[in-house]
Amino acid sequence: MHTELCDRFGIAYPIFVFTPSEKVAAAVTRAGGMGVLGAVRFNHPDELESVLCWMDDNTLGLPYGVDIVMPATVPTEGTPVDINKLIPQAHRDFVAKTLADLGVPPLPGDGPGSEGVLGWLHSVARSHVDVALTHPIKLIANALGSPPRDVIDQAHAAGVPVAALAGSAKHAVRHAEMGVDIVVAQGYEAGGHTGEIASMVLVPEVCDAVGDRAAVL
Repeated sequence: MHTELCDRFGIAYPIFVFTPSEKVAAAVTRAGGMGVLGAVRFNHPDELESVLCWMDDNTLGLPYGVDIVMPATVPTEGTPVDINKLIPQAHRDFVAKTLADLGVPPLPGDGPGSEGVLGWLHSVARSHVDVALTHPIKLIANALGSPPRDVIDQAHAAGVPVAALAGSAKHAVRHAEMGVDIVVAQGYEAGGHTGEIASMVLVPEVCDAVGDRAAVL
């Protein structure tokens, strides 16, 4: 199968793989698809910088992308300490028991990893964009739909198209209106976090809704 997206990105197969593993992303790219590295696990810009340097060295100059997580509306952001206070003790107890039952050793009380995953924070996600655009990436995807307009403009100014996940035709139309280049129609089967519509129904609905205003994955 050869589609318009193959020509647009210079890939052999219209297969885009979203993964937190740089090794998987690089392998997909080298095999002729588009590896898209999930950045939410990186708490600090220098961590992402190091991994993207590795991607540059292990993708043979072939295209790869980066997946970020940020809402279209800039939220009022708390500190990691504030967020930490919102976790109920019952949840902490459940996690501790689950890890103990599975024989997972406890994390250290401080040091790397003790602060949790901060890539969900808007400021951290913006730092991911800034770092990613210093590398020869060919796509920025956003797992929460359309990123803020200025982020879309920032990517476009660097010549990088933007993709956004959609769980309904309404989401897809909003993405196209925001200037998103590719709508990722993600059905309920893919973890369910974008909505309750199955892929077989969602994909044609999204294609009909966006028309030629955006490509559809």
